[in-house]
Amino acid sequence: MSLNAAPVPFVMPSSSVAGVARILMIAGGARGRVLAGELVAQGHAVRVTTREESGREAIEAVGAECWIGTPDRVATLRYALEGVTLACWLLGNARGERDELAALHASRLGFFLGQTIDTTVRGLIYEAAGSVDRDLLAAGRELIAAQAAYNAIPLRVLDADPRERGRWLEQARAAVEGLLRRGDAQPGGG
Repeated sequence: MSLNAAPVPFVMPSSSVAGVARILMIAGGARGRVLAGELVAQGHAVRVTTREESGREAIEAVGAECWIGTPDRVATLRYALEGVTLACWLLGNARGERDELAALHASRLGFFLGQTIDTTVRGLIYEAAGSVDRDLLAAGRELIAAQAAYNAIPLRVLDADPRERGRWLEQARAAVEGLLRRGDAQPGGG
């Protein structure tokens, strides 16, 4: 007798999840706030993280909830997951030393993903383009894809360059809509 169940395909519940969802954006800067504002205008509840209190005003100005927390200390994000349907790791343009950036897209990302288990998170978005070294982003993409597949959590990857704001926003909107659309998400997908 095996205690390991066979994997089953993820199907979005048939509730009104697509109507209103709580979306957590970890970082994302100004372009993330633009996306948050659009999502709020559509009726979604959006929570955006910032490292410092000084970021609160800009986040709340677009109608999003501000959460003071940093992926440098993942424990500060744990309770930000409360009631979240989609979690967005938007750190493609993060700044810091190479070892700090490597940790954001490896150990800290992995720890965060572990925190999403047994929560309301039903979709992940990972920013795999930006000013961070491509090899670090590729490693992060591989990590999140493996964890999403293993845990049957649908994933969308943003590979549009964040400097091309229009294209980035278009891809980010499509990622959110695709994850919220019933049955359109595949675990570990791109």
